[in-house]
Amino acid sequence: MTTSTSSLPAVSATADRLTIGVQDMTCASCAMRVEKAVAAVPGVIRASVNLATDSVSVETAKPVDASLIRHAIEQAGYGVAQQEWALAVTGMTCASCAGRVEKALRKVPGVFDASINLATDQARVQTAAGIAPSSLIAAVEAAGYGAALPAEANSHEEPPGNKDWLPVLYAAVLAVPLTLPMLLEPFGIHLMLPGWLQWLLATPVQFWLGARFYRAGWHAVKAGTGNMDLLVALGTSAAYGLSVYLLLTAHAGHAPHLYFEASVVVITLILLGKWLESRAKKQTASAIRALQKLRPEFARVRRDGIDADIAIDAVRIGDIVIVRPGERIAVDGTVVEGMSQVDESLITGESLPVTKQPGDKVTGASINADGLLLVRTGAIGTETVLSRIIRMVENAQSAKAPIQRLVDKVSAVFVPIVLVIALLTFVGWWIAGVGAETAIINAVTVLVIACPCALGLATPAAIMAGTGVAAKVGILIKDAEALENAHRITTVVFDKTGTLTEGKARVSEVQPYGITEHELLQLAATIQRGSEHPFGRAVMQRTAELQITPGDVSAVQALAGLGLSAIIDGRHYLLGTARLMREHGVALDTADTQAQELERTGRSLSWLAQVTPTQQLLGFITTSDTIKDSASRAVTGLHALGIDTVLLSGDNQSAADAVGTALGIDQVIAQVLPADKTAKIQELKTQGYIVAMVGDGINDAPALAAADIGIAMATGTDVAMHAAGITLMRGDPALVADAIDISRRTYNKIRQNLFWAFIYNVVGIPLAAFGILNPMFAGAAMAFSSVSVIGNALLLRRWKTKK
Repeated sequence: MTTSTSSLPAVSATADRLTIGVQDMTCASCAMRVEKAVAAVPGVIRASVNLATDSVSVETAKPVDASLIRHAIEQAGYGVAQQEWALAVTGMTCASCAGRVEKALRKVPGVFDASINLATDQARVQTAAGIAPSSLIAAVEAAGYGAALPAEANSHEEPPGNKDWLPVLYAAVLAVPLTLPMLLEPFGIHLMLPGWLQWLLATPVQFWLGARFYRAGWHAVKAGTGNMDLLVALGTSAAYGLSVYLLLTAHAGHAPHLYFEASVVVITLILLGKWLESRAKKQTASAIRALQKLRPEFARVRRDGIDADIAIDAVRIGDIVIVRPGERIAVDGTVVEGMSQVDESLITGESLPVTKQPGDKVTGASINADGLLLVRTGAIGTETVLSRIIRMVENAQSAKAPIQRLVDKVSAVFVPIVLVIALLTFVGWWIAGVGAETAIINAVTVLVIACPCALGLATPAAIMAGTGVAAKVGILIKDAEALENAHRITTVVFDKTGTLTEGKARVSEVQPYGITEHELLQLAATIQRGSEHPFGRAVMQRTAELQITPGDVSAVQALAGLGLSAIIDGRHYLLGTARLMREHGVALDTADTQAQELERTGRSLSWLAQVTPTQQLLGFITTSDTIKDSASRAVTGLHALGIDTVLLSGDNQSAADAVGTALGIDQVIAQVLPADKTAKIQELKTQGYIVAMVGDGINDAPALAAADIGIAMATGTDVAMHAAGITLMRGDPALVADAIDISRRTYNKIRQNLFWAFIYNVVGIPLAAFGILNPMFAGAAMAFSSVSVIGNALLLRRWKTKK
């Protein structure tokens, strides 16, 4: 998968030269600025900008981290053309493997960043535009692993019912005869097998079923590092080799104690653990697979009066798609004919079906219940809601949480430290005089119990489970950082209109001065024609009901947070707030008292005045909006989590206070211009609060971006959703508390998993070094440490929203 920002020239990437596409350059001055910024990067010898190709050619004395060059260009005020690749990586078994693949990818010229998700066995690589995936795949293969683009990887997937459990079964069958005599010996039953037979049973397990550990371990050695497979290969080989030595040097008539069962049981248990781990990984990714299965393959399209089933990829924007009762809607679009109940639960998490009629939008993958619908296609391919949901969930599950940085540092040195501890264990016991046999077994136990796998899986497994269950109820989390940060929220700031209220205002009162009510509404409708503001829609709806036709307007100007200015028949009119009137010298006089009385009841009010050629107050119109049924539950839920609530609105103080009082909101800040919302968010942050902003409109986007976490309603604009870290797929503010709750639970699972991953090693390795554990117990502990970490993460799937 790749997303490219522009069609720039391919990147030239040698050891000492790199060409990177630069965006937003317009002149020679820009080129000089970019050249100067790039040349200042340590290791860069020369930088040369080509304005014709919008690129900078960089010569370096040695390979330079491309992210430093990107940062220099961005600091200079320009963009870098880049793309993102997803690679399916095979052969990774632990956090050390993941670290090595990341390191190999980051060394490829033109790579800005690389991130490995051990739970999905995927790499996300950000590169300069023009970097070919073949160079990334080659780097992974050079590090000793396999890599392919996801489409290629899927084509080579095992068919359903694959026999990946067979190696576990074979190993168990061969291990039972070796293990059973040991289990029966405490009961006085002596069935110890002859040494040659033990060797015969152990050898295929060690070198056939355990070959995977030798292969992966050898790749690690060639790369100058270590991994879990190397530890297992060294440990079991030592136990097997010691047993062979004792068998070959045994005196006639003397049966030595052999350790074949130790190596066999360790390999069997680790194979079992890896199989269980693989099954558990698939469960953590179940949310993505469920979403992908929703994608329809065919659509029934009407063209030139003929209905035909065609592949979904062949559908074009504007096509009329026929959806019969019981069918899944194939495309995003608008209903042009028919009426039906539509089940959107798999997209929005809303359990109740929604009535759809002409003019209503429908989402692909939702289910048409009982009526025939004709839908005009509005979005296809990657632009559909379902595709965007899948992309957002995939990004969140593949990204690294900030807490993972500590794990990466530990994993980088884990295997070398374990090897040193094992060597010291052997030397220590040897010096203690217990003999080489006991010293080797204790060192083997250290190697076997060390588990870097659980460390690598602790964070991604929890993130995948948490984001997956959240997506099922309509909560989309943009990235792992948003998920981790959301648990720290102390204050939630709500926009009012469309967030806590329905956003479907209706005209309540029309008060004209010097003109008729009909004329006042007609002027207001003329000015508001085409407006998407709730007040404008309310006025247009009311004039339509009264069959009032808007007139012609020659110029309309939006005055942010204040209202509108318009020219009608050569006269200049203002429609908006009392502040707008006062700024233009329009006297409100006694009318203001009447208006304030209405505002105190929760109504929103807009004044209309003519300012040229003569100044005249023409009247006011009030609208009322209904508070959402779930708004009270949203505030109650946040208070239950110990979170303060704030209402931040551009509406008048009385209307905002009425909503705040009805819902029990802690603080109400009203009459705030869109441009000032960001300043209010920053003010709360400087006071020490961790702030989440909840909104749905274009004017909320800056505040959403300024908050520690932005939470957007998907019922609002794409701009708001883009600026937010969390998107709620339905306009239910109660989901805000649910989003924070799942974030807290997921973060707790991450901490629990890391605790257990560390405790296995912190406790287990010293016990093994002091000879308290035997290799078989150590093997069992290592095998099931990863399984327990993933199992703990999977408990998140039981989470449900609060009703």
